[in-house]
Amino acid sequence: MLSPRKQERRHILRDILITAGLLLLGVLLSTLLMIVDHTGGFASMIFVLMVVLVARLTDGYVYGVAASFFSVILVNYAFTYPYGAVDFTIAGYPLTFLTMLSVSLIVSAMTSQIKRQEKQRIEAEREALRANLLRAVSHDLRTPLTSIVGSTSAILENADVLSRQQKAELLRGVRDEAQWLIRMVENLLSITRMGDPAARIDKELQAVEEVLASVAAKFQQRFPAIHLELAAPEEPLFVPMDAILIEQVLMNLLENAACHGHCAHIRLFVELEGQMAVFTVQDDGQGISPDVLPTIFTPHLRSQTHSTDARRNMGIGLSVCLSIVKAHGGVMSAANAPEGGAVFRFTLPVEELSMEDTSHEDQGKDPHHRG
Repeated sequence: MLSPRKQERRHILRDILITAGLLLLGVLLSTLLMIVDHTGGFASMIFVLMVVLVARLTDGYVYGVAASFFSVILVNYAFTYPYGAVDFTIAGYPLTFLTMLSVSLIVSAMTSQIKRQEKQRIEAEREALRANLLRAVSHDLRTPLTSIVGSTSAILENADVLSRQQKAELLRGVRDEAQWLIRMVENLLSITRMGDPAARIDKELQAVEEVLASVAAKFQQRFPAIHLELAAPEEPLFVPMDAILIEQVLMNLLENAACHGHCAHIRLFVELEGQMAVFTVQDDGQGISPDVLPTIFTPHLRSQTHSTDARRNMGIGLSVCLSIVKAHGGVMSAANAPEGGAVFRFTLPVEELSMEDTSHEDQGKDPHHRG
């Protein structure tokens, strides 16, 4: 991760290159148009446009003001008679300079305000997400801890009374609760990382078949009774990803199907659609309830309408999955299959693409239920 000073230097270099590049573009366009119209009257308008673009695409006022100054010099020197000489005695040049300077200042001020408002909005959304998650999991974390304390206390205080089978049953409960706590903490750490603007996703080309095999081995160790079917393209498919995070997404989806879907068979397959790798987890369980489906990726919105006993299975893991997929430049959706069961699908770009804000795909509305 780059230090703040290096990041600042990189931003400064980027703004300098943008300013120089746009001024050079203005020179090239004006030179080409001079072939058609030797008067050069259009050059001022072209450079006003370049000043606007510089002010819009760079940070602060400095680059817009600098672009205004150099634009006036360039128009005077190269595109106004006498060519090849700087002459500010020409009528109208003070007005031209003031016009370019005013445009750059106005656009820079508007751009700075828009960027500041956008930063405040993102920060507000991040804080709201953190607050909602803390409220949503406060009960969930307390419940297994209480169970662990109760079970261990029962074993310690009644060691001579409890049978071996009873002790083993209590210990299995402690193990299950501890494993659930570990998964919850991992999910919370991941979603905190996704919400940190300084955090970066370290992507490397990964073979999809290897990722699926790793996930399948871990899942079958925990749920040996559930049949897991894997499928991938015949040709080797390599996708840029953080393999650890994507494996967590797939494990969350598989565990969600196993724990809440009451299924016996799960299909995990990957398809290549254009420049996107599409990962699908489909089960043969009872599907997703229509009242849960609209907020299935935002568990804090369901916490106010569901009972306390149901809150432990609110789907914090699904919220983490969505955050990880969006950080990779993909989208995620949930629906019910026509033949029954739930279908979770997410995409990852096969190539590094400059993608704008991702959006949710439409989600199904079949009348089934999942906790």
